[in-house]
Amino acid sequence: MQKLIYMDNAATTRMIPEAVDAMLPYLAQDYGNPSGIYGLAQKAKAALEEARENVARVIGASPDEIYFTSCGSEADNWALKGVFEGLAARGKHIITTKIEHHAILETCAYLEKKGAEITYLDVDENGLVDPEDVKKEIRPDTILISVMSANNEIGTIEPVREIGKIARGHGVLFHTDAVQAYGHIPIDVKKDNIDLLSVSAHKLGGPKGTGLLYVRRGVHLGSFIHGGAQEKNRRAGTENVAGIVAFGTAAKVAAEKMQERAAGEKAVRDHLIARILDEIPFSRLNGDREKRLPNNVNVCFRFIEGESLLLMLDAKGVAASSGSACTSGSLDPSHVLLAIGLPHEIAHGSLRLTLSEENTMEEADYVVDKLKEIVSRLRSMSPLYEDFVKKQQA
Repeated sequence: MQKLIYMDNAATTRMIPEAVDAMLPYLAQDYGNPSGIYGLAQKAKAALEEARENVARVIGASPDEIYFTSCGSEADNWALKGVFEGLAARGKHIITTKIEHHAILETCAYLEKKGAEITYLDVDENGLVDPEDVKKEIRPDTILISVMSANNEIGTIEPVREIGKIARGHGVLFHTDAVQAYGHIPIDVKKDNIDLLSVSAHKLGGPKGTGLLYVRRGVHLGSFIHGGAQEKNRRAGTENVAGIVAFGTAAKVAAEKMQERAAGEKAVRDHLIARILDEIPFSRLNGDREKRLPNNVNVCFRFIEGESLLLMLDAKGVAASSGSACTSGSLDPSHVLLAIGLPHEIAHGSLRLTLSEENTMEEADYVVDKLKEIVSRLRSMSPLYEDFVKKQQA
């Protein structure tokens, strides 16, 4: 059987062994409901609170500012809808960007139907938000600014600290979708002036179905799910104890190994980028070259379709993507690539490779070698490429 080279870690990661080991007891023997008062329940409660401490420590938060959710998308929904409903009397204006995850953009579209006014900021050709643009759009009725910490498709790391300072200075709440950044790059919610922050466990070696919303102490946010008194009356429903315990363990490991892991991923990332740009004609890197997640490579190849490229890579044992996992199956080009100024025909030829510490230089070389073959083959079947070559030769 052909070995799988997995380079789609922005879509999901393999659970780390430590997280698997941590969650297993809470699936079978320590299965108590943490809301109970007897010993079995209190053991689950203690594990839940230890996990809360672990995930909070990664971002410099207090455990009582952490609310567990089912995923990052739920956390995004809760942050935006909660602020809009809670501060509707003060204003209905929200500022975000054109390159946010669909969990933000679709929630904004929903809120617009409820009367919200949304400003969608442009980004530059590298996907960077200009903090001055944020400042210019703040109005007396602005209640929330939501800018992601790092883009899930092109890997660009946004100037969160500067934006947070602007928001705090104007008395506006600041939310950041940190799903791709948490555990991968340093985040300090106090220094960055972050009021609300969304995370998903399965992006850093934890399980699917678990996430969190950080809510700064003093920020009033209404309940998102009504029912019981779980999560300090803000998020009803029996907690996913096993998933949360695994999340806490994955977060702790990610924080401890962050610097070492990032250095290894950057080395493989930069090797991939250099070889692709040097050896495959008419390719381009998407996203900022320096202000970039350590594990992200996003490139476009002219004159090919990304879907065909992915299928042929899969046949060679390489798992990759053309953009967000939430839009796979869509025939439309990436909204992120369009926002940074790429025309449709080039945006369609995108490839995202997202690494983990397990990916090696040998795997990177194999992927580039196969990419060269596949791109060449696809272009040989493209009448557009044939016409382009003829014009170049004329």
